[in-house]
Amino acid sequence: MTPLQPVGLVRSPFVEKFGLPRQGNLQPIRAQIEIFPEYSAPEAFRGLEGYSHLWLISLFHLNGRQGWQPTVRPPRLGGNQRMGVWATRSPYRPNPIGLSVVRLLEITHDRQRCVLGIEGPDLVDRTPILDIKPYIPYADSVPDAQGGFASEAPSGTHQLQVSFSNTATLQARQLEANYPGLSALIGASLSGDPRPAYHQGDRLYYLSLWDLEVTWRVSEGLATVEAIQRKSRER
Repeated sequence: MTPLQPVGLVRSPFVEKFGLPRQGNLQPIRAQIEIFPEYSAPEAFRGLEGYSHLWLISLFHLNGRQGWQPTVRPPRLGGNQRMGVWATRSPYRPNPIGLSVVRLLEITHDRQRCVLGIEGPDLVDRTPILDIKPYIPYADSVPDAQGGFASEAPSGTHQLQVSFSNTATLQARQLEANYPGLSALIGASLSGDPRPAYHQGDRLYYLSLWDLEVTWRVSEGLATVEAIQRKSRER
């Protein structure tokens, strides 16, 4: 059997799993895939520009040592009900392999490296990519498919309104020069309510983006960003 070798890495603002979109296509967050030089020959990407979406097969590299269990607690069910691992998209699996659909934005070649600009990833920074395949609508979309306990997109009850304190607004403006689109990224990340359903309440939460730490809290369906600062220590 041929051993699997990553063909590239994801470059994403998310450096931790907390805050990642649970379903990437529902939030317009952008990232890149850096293809390793040995797989970056321009002819390998011939025709890819004709597709709007891609399948990414990835490796959950942060989960390897944590093993797996036959049942998990899906966030969609409030985190209190267990379902079989095969009925979920939990990253804790016997083989830690992920499958994601993303929008292809651009293909660029820089010297011996190819970079794919994508939208809608649900992967942390430096996630290894094992393979890339085109999404083919007539074959991959099944209109009458059944979605089990996740048959519909999350309703408004699973979404948060997002606001920025005066302090956070000023900090975001100062940081935008080095982090373009920072405010929009924070808003998109928090609107999907990344909190564990079984661990909520009046408390501070911390979201890591690049080398920044976003401090926020939730009250009555409103997520308020309290501060945005460069990380000074590990939490």
